[in-house]
Amino acid sequence: MRIAISTGEVSGDLQGAMLIASLFKQADLLGVDLEIYGLGGDRMRQAGATILADTTVISSIGLFEAIPFILPTYWSQNLLKKYIKDYPPDLVILIDYVGPNLVIGSYLKRHYPHIPIFYYIAPQSWIWDPRPQDTRELVSFTDHLLAIFPKEATFFHQQGLSVSWVGHPLLDRMQSAPSRENARKSLDIKDDEIVVSIFPASRRQELKYLLPVICQGCALLQEKSPNIRFLFALSLERYREKIEAEITKYKLKAIVAQRNTLEIMAASDLAIAKSGTVNLELALLNIPQVVVYRLSPLTMWIARKILKFSVAHLAPSNIVLNRDISPELIQEEATPERIFQESIDLIFNPQRRQTTMDDYQTMRSELGEVGVCDRSCQEIFSRLQKQ
Repeated sequence: MRIAISTGEVSGDLQGAMLIASLFKQADLLGVDLEIYGLGGDRMRQAGATILADTTVISSIGLFEAIPFILPTYWSQNLLKKYIKDYPPDLVILIDYVGPNLVIGSYLKRHYPHIPIFYYIAPQSWIWDPRPQDTRELVSFTDHLLAIFPKEATFFHQQGLSVSWVGHPLLDRMQSAPSRENARKSLDIKDDEIVVSIFPASRRQELKYLLPVICQGCALLQEKSPNIRFLFALSLERYREKIEAEITKYKLKAIVAQRNTLEIMAASDLAIAKSGTVNLELALLNIPQVVVYRLSPLTMWIARKILKFSVAHLAPSNIVLNRDISPELIQEEATPERIFQESIDLIFNPQRRQTTMDDYQTMRSELGEVGVCDRSCQEIFSRLQKQ
């Protein structure tokens, strides 16, 4: 059996790798000789897929920010199309990566209508749908959607799409997280040190708009509490030089660690993180967090004034319950002073920390049960066998 997978960004590569590992395991149980190829990154490659192009480095948010990545995206899509023509898959799985995957899905439905298309981790249209035509397009080419949120499953079912709610795959990932004690021992953290982990960027533009303001907030924290130690998580090695330069600029007591990010999280007393998948990971590990995000002023103006962008929450951990479990500092609110104030309160206010822990537990109950990737693969193979 041959499967083609398309995804992008660091988070898509992570989710893709977890699914690929389960696909190979399920294929082995069924006695199926499985081949997987597609678009993704190093994690997917390590899980056993043939990666045609690395799409973890060509992602952005915003109209103008996307311009440098138009040609690389077009090139990677053409590679996948050619490979599908030369080595036709038995099915295609699209993971997140909504813009490029809409193009690929529509192309496949036109030229290879006999190849079933599964969508896994769909765009969050059930929260905010600025382009309803995108939702209609996704529904038109998707044969089956594997939903990770209950509300997502309900929304797309109402759109007429065949849907299964499988739960959130991060539940599976958390099973490999170390204990706080082991994580701090591995990172050589002293008992009296307060660890603040920083997750500033998975896209290049975030280094420009987020990293400086986060570092300024960290400088205020360090001045207030000298026993704070910062751990900067490195999503891509190419970001190291920029992050280390900012650490030096603001004289932070910090290290940059490209290692198991779950270890960094588990060792933390607090995290300062961009909005994204990392927010759910932190919540599932019971780490209080301050969520920050900034776009270029022009991009945000277009989003607000022209696209009428207006959502109550950006962090997935807040979206699940539709309330502020963790503070979100977006655009103008993402200042060094606000980052400092929220961080100090979450570190030293036991009542607020406990409220956060209680909310995390409520949120966790909405994500399903462990075994998400295996259930997803069983659903995929089961539907293929019925065709």
